[in-house]
Amino acid sequence: MGTLSYFFRQSFAAFTMLSAALPTAAWAQAATQKGDAQVGVVTPLSFIKTEDLSFGQIFASSNAGTVTISPTGTRTTTGGITLFGTTHEPAEFAGLGTTNQRIQVSLGSNAIWINGPGPRMRVRTFVIGSTPTAVLTTTPRVFRIASASGAFVFPVGATLEVGANQTPGTYTGNWTITLNYQ
Repeated sequence: MGTLSYFFRQSFAAFTMLSAALPTAAWAQAATQKGDAQVGVVTPLSFIKTEDLSFGQIFASSNAGTVTISPTGTRTTTGGITLFGTTHEPAEFAGLGTTNQRIQVSLGSNAIWINGPGPRMRVRTFVIGSTPTAVLTTTPRVFRIASASGAFVFPVGATLEVGANQTPGTYTGNWTITLNYQ
């Protein structure tokens, strides 16, 4: 180990003397970043989640309130909630059936709790983007696939109940949605 260390110091010293003798040139800078790649593959009579439901960033106050994300992505509030940022979006799902096929859509629960560093918050009133929009419940709603290819995409919005003086931080939770092809 000592020899290797000595060799490194000697080589480094030789390199330093050599580089000092060469004309000065600017060294190019290089940086490396990692990127992500993903794909969602849908097979016949299946569906996948393509986007998570996100209420974005908010400022809570001494007054409780709500944040609602519509299936179109519009974000509104009640009470003492102030909105900021643009990272909010409805959940989105994609599926594949056949033209005019009926599908039943239902929730595992009509309301869920999300947890974080403070008191949990309730998410309720899930709404599916359809014409017209429809509130989803544990009782299945029936829709008909209109596209010629049988492919379909649907967004889901919901309402978040924010407590007075809600503790800052990230809150998360899970919910389930079920599709039955008929």
